[in-house]
Parts: sequence; structure tokens; C-alpha cells
Amino acid sequence: MNYRHSFHAANSADVVKHSLLIALVRALQHKPGALTLIDTHAGRGLYNLGGDEAQRTGEAAQGVLRAFADPTPLLNDYRAAVQAVNIGAEPQLYPGSPQILAQLLRPQDFLILNEKHPEDAYALRGVMRDTFAAVHERDAYELWLAIVPPRTARGVVVVDPPYEQLDERARITATLAAACRKWAHGVTVIWYPLKDRTMHWRWKKQLRKLGIPKLLTVEHWLYDSDQPGIYNGAGLFIVNPPYAFMQMLPSLLEALRAALAPEGHQGEVLFGWLGD
Repeated sequence: MNYRHSFHAANSADVVKHSLLIALVRALQHKPGALTLIDTHAGRGLYNLGGDEAQRTGEAAQGVLRAFADPTPLLNDYRAAVQAVNIGAEPQLYPGSPQILAQLLRPQDFLILNEKHPEDAYALRGVMRDTFAAVHERDAYELWLAIVPPRTARGVVVVDPPYEQLDERARITATLAAACRKWAHGVTVIWYPLKDRTMHWRWKKQLRKLGIPKLLTVEHWLYDSDQPGIYNGAGLFIVNPPYAFMQMLPSLLEALRAALAPEGHQGEVLFGWLGD
């Protein structure tokens, strides 16, 4: 499955991913100790929703625009992050994970970004020029393994690939296993698109074999039954999620389900420990 950020910016997957990512980092920041935030597949950092690529899919209408129209206060933090890069009521620009993570930084925190695609890396450096983020242009999985554990005692690795390569899931699985051996208490967030349940079930089976004690799976299914051959939703695998995040996760997921359900569908959210 080819999932380039620029074509799908601000869709329902981004709303889910960024809402949960904000909540996760904020939960970790309940403690004053420094955090290192690492984004292995950072993309361009900022997307023009009026541009050709975003307009070609028009997915923002079913994503960020639905989130902005929904009155629930549970999405206030997400809406504020998007509004921070816009002027006016309706978003024209969409912040990628690097921009959102930069907004969350406290003075003691660090942000490390990586983007292998040369054009996207060049754009990313421009977008992040007024921040203290370090930007790398390396193979994502090599960087992930090389950079953990970070210099700070705590940190988060965000893994958000386009799933262009047939071995993407296998590389994630192998790198996660090696990274957890080096940094057992680290927090890792792995985003994935949901196209069909069989493929997803097989991947979960492989991840379960790793024996990671605290590996949470979160799934947001848009439709009441699988729609063959198309994008059906998105989810996250989260290693070592903090307690405060787990406490608010059910209500936030329900708010996302209600805000993003396509017309005629209720949608579904699922979460639980992968070993259960």
C-alpha cells in the first residue's frame, strides 16, 4: 500500500494519529523530566490543503474538516495544533507530525526528525528552520536503531512510513525487536493504515511473537464492514503507553469514532494489549 503524506494530509488517519500523539506526549509531560521526541519518517512537515496532491484526493473533507465541525471538547487540543499554523476559521495548511511535536516541546525537551526523501527533507528543513529540531536524511530503520536509547532518560519514537515497500512491516517488526532490546522502557508509536483485516491480523501475530510486555494496539475502522480494495481506517501500535494516556484513551477514541464516521456508518474503535 502506497501512502504518501502529501496525498493524504489531514484525512481521518491524520486526525486519529495526531490526536492520540498529542495526548500521549502530554501524558508523558506530567513528569518534569526531559523527553526526546524522534520522528523516523517525518515527511515535509507542512501541507497545503489547496495544493494539487491534496486536492486530487480531497480527503481532508472527511478528516480535519469533520474534526473542526464536531463540538466535542475532547478534540480541542488537536484543533488548536492545526489552528496554530493557520489564519482563519477553516484550515488551509495542515501540520505534519514534526510541526505538532515542535508545538509540544518544553524548554527541556528535544526533537529529532528524519526524512530520507531528498525533496521532502529539503522542504522539512525549511518548515522547521525556526525551531530547535535536528533534521536527518537517513534510512529510517537505521536511524531508529542507532539513536535509541536517547540521551534523555525518557523519549518517544514515532514510526510513520508510507508503506511503499513490500517488506515495510517486516522491517518495522525486526527493528522494533532490536530497539526494545536496547531500550526496554522506551515509548514507541507505530502508525499503520488498515486496508484489510487479514493482513492486519497476520502482522499482529508476528508482533505478538516478539513478547513485548506492554504493546498496545489501537484500531479505528471507518466502516461497519470492510470495503474491499480501499482504505478502511488506521491504527497505532504503542509500546509502553503511560498510565495517564490509558485513562483518557477510551473517551478520546469514542469522540474520534463519532466525529469521523462516514455517512451511513457507525465506525468502530478497538484497543487492547497485544498479548491478551
